[in-house]
Amino acid sequence: MDIIYTIWLRNIKLYLRSRSRIVGSLGMPLFFLVIMGFGLNEVVRIPGAEDGYVAFLIPGVVSMSVLFTSIFSGIQVIWDKQFGFLKETLVAPVSRIEIMLGQTLGGATTAFIQGVIILVLSLFIGLQLTSLSGFVIAFLFMLLIGVTFTAFGIAIASRMEDMHGFQLVMNFVVFPIFGLSGALFPISSLPSWIQPLTLLDPLTYGVEGIRYGLSGSAQISPVICGIVLSGCAVVMAVVGAYLFRKITV
Repeated sequence: MDIIYTIWLRNIKLYLRSRSRIVGSLGMPLFFLVIMGFGLNEVVRIPGAEDGYVAFLIPGVVSMSVLFTSIFSGIQVIWDKQFGFLKETLVAPVSRIEIMLGQTLGGATTAFIQGVIILVLSLFIGLQLTSLSGFVIAFLFMLLIGVTFTAFGIAIASRMEDMHGFQLVMNFVVFPIFGLSGALFPISSLPSWIQPLTLLDPLTYGVEGIRYGLSGSAQISPVICGIVLSGCAVVMAVVGAYLFRKITV
């Protein structure tokens, strides 16, 4: 457990010391909330969303912030490879699984913090605080999203050596994941042939879970969302641990 905590703490300290990273990560979510949200608020009408498009958009943007931060935290593995830190860690008499879990929990925690920042800012631009229990539910789904996609990012990074290649691959993967999640539009409004793809997207269940926590309504049962996303988190952690054990430095 000590090595997991040490790696986790290292990731948290690296995140908190990088103010430019924190501020820079707010750019795209705030663009979606302020520019796209208010720009389309009078144009787009979402069935069942009485508070307008901005309120509907907030859970999706929070999910996007957690997704982007968590999935790109895998770049830390490549960074550590290039600067020799990972080699020194791997030759130590500790389990590689513990190292991977520390990286995953560290990345998930920083992604969670980033999501909380967006959630707090959303209170000033239209989010109505309904209940404390709803926020707790939203926090739990944010953590599950963070664990799932941090493990996914580490799994991909474990098989790559080039930082720029990792960014290109992740950009190719992350936007379809976000676009199909129902973050920007209701799942029910999609064509019938796209809906199965949406239901195969793990982020869909995170978005709907957060939406239920913040608004009290969702198109997928929060229980089903929790079960599916928890399962995805476990599967991705197992796959990430397996690929991380195969790293050669």
